[in-house]
Amino acid sequence: MRDKPQQHWTESLFDSVYALYETAREYQIAHRTAQVAVQTVDVDRRKLHEGRIALRGLHGRADADYYRTRRTSPHDDAVFGLSDLYSRAETELRHRYDEAAHLFASGAAWAIGSVQGGETPALVEFNTDEDGAPTRHQLSITGLARYAGTGELTAAYDRWYARMGAAEHAEDLAGRDYVSDHEAGEMHDAIGVAMGLADSAFAYGLLAQRALNFVLLAPRRARESELAAARAAAQQTAQPAN
Repeated sequence: MRDKPQQHWTESLFDSVYALYETAREYQIAHRTAQVAVQTVDVDRRKLHEGRIALRGLHGRADADYYRTRRTSPHDDAVFGLSDLYSRAETELRHRYDEAAHLFASGAAWAIGSVQGGETPALVEFNTDEDGAPTRHQLSITGLARYAGTGELTAAYDRWYARMGAAEHAEDLAGRDYVSDHEAGEMHDAIGVAMGLADSAFAYGLLAQRALNFVLLAPRRARESELAAARAAAQQTAQPAN
C-alpha cells in the first residue's frame, strides 16, 4: 500500500478549516434534530391519553416504606419524561453547536490572518484551556480590500457581533442580584436576539472559508510555478545529450 503523498501546506490548511466546518455542521444538524424532538412532546400541542394504571408495591415515604397501591398515567409519565430528556439534550447540543460554530469561524479567520502575515501553517492552531479544550480566536478579518466578497463578509460579521453583544448583555443582567421590570424586559429581548448566535457564527464561518480560498490563490499559484519549473528541469535532464 502506497503512502499518501504529503499535502502542500495550502491544501492541509484548507482541509483543517473544512474539518472545523464539518464538525460545526454535525452539531448544527444534531441540535436542530433535538429542537424537533422537543416539539414532538410539547404538552400544549399533544393530547395525552387519560388511561391510568395501578402500581402495587413498596413506595417510599419520608418516615418509612409501606406497601400500597398508587395510580399513575403512563402516557403522561412518558411525555413529561421525554420532554425533560429532550430538553436537556437540546440544551447540551445548543452549547456544543455554539462552540463548534465559533471554532469554525475563528479558525478560518485565524488561517486568513496567518497567511496574510506571511506564515505557512499546515493546520489551524488553537490554544487550550485548563481542561485541554480549544479556545476561540478572534473572528474579525482585515486586509481583504481586493476581495469581491468583502462586503458580504463584513455584513455577516456585523450580524454576529450584534448577537454576541446581546448575549453578553443578557448574561450581565441575569447575573445581577436585582433586576427591575424594565431590565427584565431588556433581558428577554436580548435573549431573543442572542438565540441566533451560533447560526450567525456558522454563516460567517462559511464566508470566511470562501475568503480563505481567495487568500490562498497566490501561494497556490506559486506552488504550481515551482512544480512546473521542477517538471521542466526534470525533462531537460532526461533528454539525451547530442
